[in-house]
Amino acid sequence: MSTAFATTRLSSVSFPPGFQAGAHNAVTTCLRIQQNEKVTVITDEKTIQIAAAIGVELDRLGCHWNGFVLEELAPRPLSDMPRAVVEDMESSNVSIFAVEVQPNELRSRMQMTDIVNRRRMRHAHMVNITPEIMEQGMRADFAEVDRLSQAVLDKVRQASYVRATTAAGTDIHATLNPAYKWFKTSGIISTEKWGNLPGGECFTAPDEVNGVFVVDGVVGDFLCARFGLLRQTPLEIAIEGNRIKRIKCANKQLEEEFWAYTHTDENSDRVGEFAIGTNIGVEHVIGNILQDEKFPGIHIAFGDPYGAHTGAPWRSSTHIDVVGLGFNIWLGDADGEEQIMRNGDFLLQY
Repeated sequence: MSTAFATTRLSSVSFPPGFQAGAHNAVTTCLRIQQNEKVTVITDEKTIQIAAAIGVELDRLGCHWNGFVLEELAPRPLSDMPRAVVEDMESSNVSIFAVEVQPNELRSRMQMTDIVNRRRMRHAHMVNITPEIMEQGMRADFAEVDRLSQAVLDKVRQASYVRATTAAGTDIHATLNPAYKWFKTSGIISTEKWGNLPGGECFTAPDEVNGVFVVDGVVGDFLCARFGLLRQTPLEIAIEGNRIKRIKCANKQLEEEFWAYTHTDENSDRVGEFAIGTNIGVEHVIGNILQDEKFPGIHIAFGDPYGAHTGAPWRSSTHIDVVGLGFNIWLGDADGEEQIMRNGDFLLQY
């Protein structure tokens, strides 16, 4: 273990014993870190106990790791990822980002993931991780989640469109572009694609989405913490030609802030991600996008399409997920349709 100040400090921070199972899952099952590997751990004051639990697991492995607490390196919100973090990542095999994000920090996170992508690092993205998630979603059987995710991936890669409805009023049709890749982030993280933890989704960039998406789960980024669960005040989004046409919500503050966020740049209102959540260990949404987007069903995101992975040729400075509940999902091609989810339950064998 490194003797760097931040790492030493992390090693002295106490944490609830309920964090240990999730931390062990992250280090051993999800990232499969080996004793001879070097790890960069990035955290902040709000999330430092979770990073400390991860540090204990890294110490048990006996691997070399350096920890960084962002507030000790730069003012928040970050305009850029601190140089010390960037330089450490350049010699690491694995990175772990356990941080509560603040508005306008996407640029710094993209700088970090650009390094991950270029160096083909295994990277755990634990944005807005909370004690609740450590004791729920991070305890999932990720081997089972991976089997289900693979079954979904095998199906969607053969489909030319996805159709979905919910009792709340979602009715969308997404055409798929065979030139854009599907990925699974099931919690088992590889060099092919860094992943969020807790994991459990299959995603792509859609060719085009049309219809109505009713967000009765949660919205993402910093708006998630501000507005929480939306079951009582769902956000209705009309999508035409893959872009937001209009929105409607009883909560006018949410309506105003979501509209502003999704009109930050020329592609902020464009559907950049189309995803199916596959973490069957998550039984209900909790008001935190990191876990809630893995809830079984569909979520989409407006903004950046993760083009380095999906192949979509455009970019955005923003990316915001929206989650609905209780989906019916059909996959279709020239030969017909197959239903893979009914009222939120998967119909697949895996």
